[in-house]
Amino acid sequence: MMTLRKPLLLATTLTLLTSVGLAWAASPTETVQTAIQRVFTENGTAQAKAVSTDDRRAHIREAAESLFDFREMARRSLGERFDALSSADQKEFVRLFTNLIAVSYLNKIEAYAGEPIRYLGERVDGVDASVSSRLVTAKGSQVDVAYRLYRAQDRWAVYDVSVDGVSLVDNYKMQFSRLIQRSSFNDLLKALRQKAGS
Repeated sequence: MMTLRKPLLLATTLTLLTSVGLAWAASPTETVQTAIQRVFTENGTAQAKAVSTDDRRAHIREAAESLFDFREMARRSLGERFDALSSADQKEFVRLFTNLIAVSYLNKIEAYAGEPIRYLGERVDGVDASVSSRLVTAKGSQVDVAYRLYRAQDRWAVYDVSVDGVSLVDNYKMQFSRLIQRSSFNDLLKALRQKAGS
């Protein structure tokens, strides 16, 4: 009787641990939806508006960092050149790229007026996924937003966003490549410092 209990207890424990692990692993759509709701819901509350702009922006950035893998976005935006950089240059580029995205999008997030966001579907292919959504503006126009994600250890992380079919990563990759071809990587860093204010 005692020998039968141990395997049964072990099987029960493994089943519970496995089911708990599956419950914690959010789908790509849930990952995007949760982060977006966190930013927009908390940004629009009276309590959020009572704090300083810097505090509110820090909170938005924290939520964005839970959704986006800025290092991966920066790496893809620079393309093959990224891997050839020194560790210090990679770090600096990622920092400046992250600041650029933050400066570019914080004002847009703060201007969000609660327009509805519909999640249209997701596609998962192994460790890659995409989530399609549509935002309807106050004027009634529709903006399609697609998120491209990959499985990063125990979570899904966004590495690209397309707005009405225009990829953020591809757009920056084209701009960065042009600037580097015309001048140098150091000039790109200088331009990013000026744009991002850092």
